[in-house]
Amino acid sequence: MIFAGKRPNNLGVNNGKLAPCPNSPNCVSSQSLDTVHAIAPLSFTSTPEQALTKLKSVIESLPRTKIITENQDYLYAEFKSNLMGFVDDVEFYLDRNANVIQVRSASRLGQSDLGVNRQRIETIRAKLKEA
Repeated sequence: MIFAGKRPNNLGVNNGKLAPCPNSPNCVSSQSLDTVHAIAPLSFTSTPEQALTKLKSVIESLPRTKIITENQDYLYAEFKSNLMGFVDDVEFYLDRNANVIQVRSASRLGQSDLGVNRQRIETIRAKLKEA
């Protein structure tokens, strides 16, 4: 837990938006407009409720993961790195108007994440398609 850092105070959904990424490259968001941080939202063909249930089960299947907050349109989990215990804050917002799940994955500490946050979202995306 040496490198866990403090939980950010800007998490959650505000007017249909997740918090913007900081300037550092260790964050991805489906609501970001710049190429460094932008990533596609998660799509689904089921009902929104089924999509969130499936998402929760995918997240729970991943190692060193803890779901912190969950409600009908939002899920927030902490992912801890294996070696040093770095914590990433990962948010999912069910955007019913766009029929997608908006995502934001950000490292708490450091500057670069060596692509870990982007890779995590792509892993979740792939597992959602398998399920």
